[in-house]
Amino acid sequence: MSTKLTLTIDKTVIERAKAYAEKQGRSLSAVVENYLKAVTRKEETISTDDELSPIVKSLMINRPKIDLPQDYDYKEELSKIRDEKYKKYWGNEDK
Repeated sequence: MSTKLTLTIDKTVIERAKAYAEKQGRSLSAVVENYLKAVTRKEETISTDDELSPIVKSLMINRPKIDLPQDYDYKEELSKIRDEKYKKYWGNEDK
């Protein structure tokens, strides 16, 4: 069941949103509805391909599943990579 909704949004945002919807070949209402579905969905899985943009779909094709250990800490791994990248600058603060 569809119902009407009135929103107050900045004019430039509306113009950009209309242009985006037109490029996608969809109505602005459909774009807003899909966005609201996406942000209100909690632990549900995406049920149809219609809700995914073509770019997201292309990124998902033939991607291997990555199994990480339960104790994997991505922040620690990023820190190690950053430290390795910038270690040549350590000790050069005086220069």
